[in-house]
Amino acid sequence: MADYFVHESSYVDEGCQIGKGTKIWHFSHIMSGCKIGEDCNIGQNVVISPNVTLGRNCKIQNNVSVYTGVHCEDDVFLGPSMVFTNVINPRAAVSRKDEYRETIIRKGASVGANATIVCGHTLGEYCLIGAGSVVTKDVPAYALMVGNPARQIGWVNAHGDKCATLAEAMKK
Repeated sequence: MADYFVHESSYVDEGCQIGKGTKIWHFSHIMSGCKIGEDCNIGQNVVISPNVTLGRNCKIQNNVSVYTGVHCEDDVFLGPSMVFTNVINPRAAVSRKDEYRETIIRKGASVGANATIVCGHTLGEYCLIGAGSVVTKDVPAYALMVGNPARQIGWVNAHGDKCATLAEAMKK
């Protein structure tokens, strides 16, 4: 018997690793080869593509597709309807499956609702990406990013509180 929950409307392909205490809600699809850590919460209408990794205690809100090439460390929050890309120059008539770019979301990072993360970048530890922002470059640890393209407007600590300096943000 599985030590995780899958809603009856969801699909989990063979060959997935799913950690204890994880919950997979309505109409989601977990594809083969992905690794999902313990105590994750995967919302409604979420797709986790092959070979994606999610660390422990990740929260994936409704309507998110986590594409091949994305790797989330522990305690990552992905807000409702946020978007990852995995190819820089997609075309329907050109197969670019061998061109997927890796995107890394470091421990404790949060991505707001409707944000877009362009592939090939790293979001630093505990950074916070504001709702609707479009990330087109690497994001420093503890950075507060907003806009299109996203730009840094400050620092946040591990609890998400705004701080005046990086040193203040990094204090435990």
